[in-house]
Amino acid sequence: MEHANYTRVTEFVLTGLSHTREVQLVLFVIFLSFYLLILPGNILIICTIRLDPHLTSPMYFLLANLAFLDIWYSSITAPKMLIDFLVERKIISFGGCIAQLFFLHFVGASEMFLLTVMAFDRYAAICRPLHYATIMNRHLCCILVALSWIGGFIHSIIQVAVIVQLPFCGPNELDNYFCDITQVVRIACANTFPEELVMIFSSGLISVVCFIALLMSYAFLLAMLKKHSGSGKSTSRAMSTCYSHMTIVILMFGPSIYIYARPFDSFSLDKVVSVFHTVIFPLLNPIIYTLRNKEVKTAMRKLVNRNILCKEK
Repeated sequence: MEHANYTRVTEFVLTGLSHTREVQLVLFVIFLSFYLLILPGNILIICTIRLDPHLTSPMYFLLANLAFLDIWYSSITAPKMLIDFLVERKIISFGGCIAQLFFLHFVGASEMFLLTVMAFDRYAAICRPLHYATIMNRHLCCILVALSWIGGFIHSIIQVAVIVQLPFCGPNELDNYFCDITQVVRIACANTFPEELVMIFSSGLISVVCFIALLMSYAFLLAMLKKHSGSGKSTSRAMSTCYSHMTIVILMFGPSIYIYARPFDSFSLDKVVSVFHTVIFPLLNPIIYTLRNKEVKTAMRKLVNRNILCKEK
């Protein structure tokens, strides 16, 4: 196939979530309100863990990293989506599309690997409580977080390398509100079956394997905890933490498996799942975890009272 015969596509047109002006304005108000309400909550979680001297365990260090990644992940698509609600022609340059795709998979994969690290942290805390502080020391935590980021970077580079070599010659409309491999591959002027296999393997299969492994590990931990259910508050707190982690795993991996672990055909639910996957669930994840953690909630109240309410007085 001669690439010289093609006029290189320099921009993509996004269809957005709706073609109706009134609906777009309603969605703009809803998503902007959600974004402005939940985003400060995630920032507060990070500040609380960073400033409170009692929240120094590896679990809270990893939670702060999760909150940071979730803020970044949702911010890759949400600002552009909000702007596009207010304009008639929704476009994104080819370079901007590739950059959005890169950061989406970089941060998303990093978060998946971080959730695996958090599962290992819970295993060490529950199954090796006497050696927990030695096993999950700050040096190892930093290494594991760095490896999560490196793994996400390598994963994303593979996606981008596959996309940029494809020829785009004519159709440039993406049936979504952001750029992702499932839409971009669909409009390439070539047979993309080999590329789809690579992407399904690198995104979909990894998601499925990690999801099953994480669910099995938390099921194992919960079974162990239930055997010692009479041990008091510490066991109850550990079970609550595991349930929170399982909820986050399901919210993160469920949509990812739906989007990437199948042929890149278009379905009616695609946009709805994408909104929850890229905007809503990432912002909710740290909040969901925090709601079940009394120590973080208490520390957040103290931080707010000390730095906001006291100043008002």
